[in-house]
Amino acid sequence: MFLFESIPWYTALMGLFVLACLMGVNGITRRSKWASLAVYLVLPIVMTLVVWPTSAGPGTPVGYWFPWVKCYSALAGVLGFMALRHVKGLDKNRLMLAFPPFILAVNILEAVIRDFECVAYNGLVDGVFILGGPWNILNGIAGILNIVTIAGWSGIFVSKDKSKDMIWPDMLWFWIIAYDLWNFAFVYNCIPDRSFYSGLLLLLSCTIPAFFFKKGAWLQHRAQTLALWAMFSLTMPFFADTSRFAVKSSHDPAALWLVSGLSLAANIAVFVYHFAMVLKHKKHPLKHEIYVDHPAYQAVAAANR
Repeated sequence: MFLFESIPWYTALMGLFVLACLMGVNGITRRSKWASLAVYLVLPIVMTLVVWPTSAGPGTPVGYWFPWVKCYSALAGVLGFMALRHVKGLDKNRLMLAFPPFILAVNILEAVIRDFECVAYNGLVDGVFILGGPWNILNGIAGILNIVTIAGWSGIFVSKDKSKDMIWPDMLWFWIIAYDLWNFAFVYNCIPDRSFYSGLLLLLSCTIPAFFFKKGAWLQHRAQTLALWAMFSLTMPFFADTSRFAVKSSHDPAALWLVSGLSLAANIAVFVYHFAMVLKHKKHPLKHEIYVDHPAYQAVAAANR
């Protein structure tokens, strides 16, 4: 394959199993506050004290700063979103509504920094083979554009159904696709031999629910599935790296150029469209919702209010 080395049938089945588990646990925890607290608060505390210092220490594929920071920042996002969803009145607090875009921007910025950091790498770094190059710069720029086009958080609200999902109607499908292309390119650039699981399948685990099961709740899906995978990676760091189910990147410069080029092109397109709408409707991108007239926005708002 162009992006990856061969994927045997048993690895493909394992990939589907991982995808189903991520989507399943995400679905269970978004419907139950107590299940969420058990999975995203109690479990990480226990693992931090008992398991991760050994399983994710120096010499393992996750024994450097990025996997640890990513895990705890994803968990912080999940717990913050839970507070917004379940603590009465917080969804009306404008300062609290700034938390989702803030934690999202921080997560993207962490990856942008890592992309730029990897430009000069060529070989094994922290136990990961990285082929750095101009593609890292392209994708780092794409990530910055992705941050700049985050908008409309003043319109975040909690759905009226039993799951009390955090709904962000201004975060529409084209921004999500641009994010997915950027994030896959980041993982493919910087953690290439884990990009089948940590990139492709992990992104599908939040995008599928956001497009087909609970529209408008993409960031909630993303935070929960990312936290789940990050915790699993610290617990079993060799699964996606050297187990029989591992899928190796092709490490082909042409593939690296392609994924980063698509990422940059998509994010430039969203950037141009975003600010065209800002100018057309005379909106302040840090204060106002931008896409209130878009049919996708109206469908999400109508289904959840």
